[in-house]
Amino acid sequence: MTRQEMPIFTRTFDFLSWLLPATNHFPRAQRHSFTRRLLDAAFDLRERLEEANLRRGSDRQQRLQLADEALTKVRLYLRLAVRWGWLSDGQYQHVAEMVVEIGRLLGGWKKVCV
Repeated sequence: MTRQEMPIFTRTFDFLSWLLPATNHFPRAQRHSFTRRLLDAAFDLRERLEEANLRRGSDRQQRLQLADEALTKVRLYLRLAVRWGWLSDGQYQHVAEMVVEIGRLLGGWKKVCV
């Protein structure tokens, strides 16, 4: 019997799968600065979650806190992208719903680890 993946891993994978192609439409001049920061924060989020899953106790809690910090950065960068017109309102609504769900799952995991 295979172990079922935790929903937060599925949601962050879906988020990254949506985000990468979306950033290809950002202005070329911003791809090496703003886009890099957004993608780094998104990948940091996923990596910290993976690391947390491999740890226990306070080490896990620390990684979950780092994941939460990365998620906060992702939110900021997405808000800036929509403000500058690089994401449509519909795209932002879609990705914001994804981020809210990831945040809810992360918050739940953090509460269980206290």
